[in-house]
Amino acid sequence: MGRRGGGREEARDRAQIAAVAARLILEHGISDWSLAKRKASHQLMLDARAALPGDDEVEEALAAHQSLFGGADQAESLARMRGEALRWMRELAAWSPRLTGGVAAGWAGDHNEIRIELVVDDAKTVELALVNRGVAYRGAAPASNGSTELSIDGSAGRVRLVLLTPAAARQRPRARGRPRPSLDAEAVEALLPP
Repeated sequence: MGRRGGGREEARDRAQIAAVAARLILEHGISDWSLAKRKASHQLMLDARAALPGDDEVEEALAAHQSLFGGADQAESLARMRGEALRWMRELAAWSPRLTGGVAAGWAGDHNEIRIELVVDDAKTVELALVNRGVAYRGAAPASNGSTELSIDGSAGRVRLVLLTPAAARQRPRARGRPRPSLDAEAVEALLPP
């Protein structure tokens, strides 16, 4: 027996889950979006088998949430984070840095990290550069796509350096067929207040 309006109900549920997940991500600093979506579904008391929204839908909800509730505090926080990103991008200019994630897209909140992607043939060269500059960092095991992540405690929040091989950099993820925001240092500088 088919449900009348089932498609509309599913779309509504997905939108509600995305909105609650966005709030959890921004207010509680949940970085695992799958976890945020599951928690949101649970909070909404939806069936455990309910279709969860895609990351692109959560990203749209994050932007909508910040446009409604972010205000001047979020704008100031975002400017600080972008300023911090630009400083690191200049420090690491040899590896073609690109700002990605919420700071690039403009929806980042206080709990979000500054995500900078670098293109490297050998991750050790970046680690050596950080050591030579006296920068303390934490590393993570290499991911399946060959990338490595390093984490630095910056003055405006955590800075996550994602070290991509040239092949992985060419296969950056897309959202609904569009490339995700990826800004070079010049583009970041243009977004900063005068």
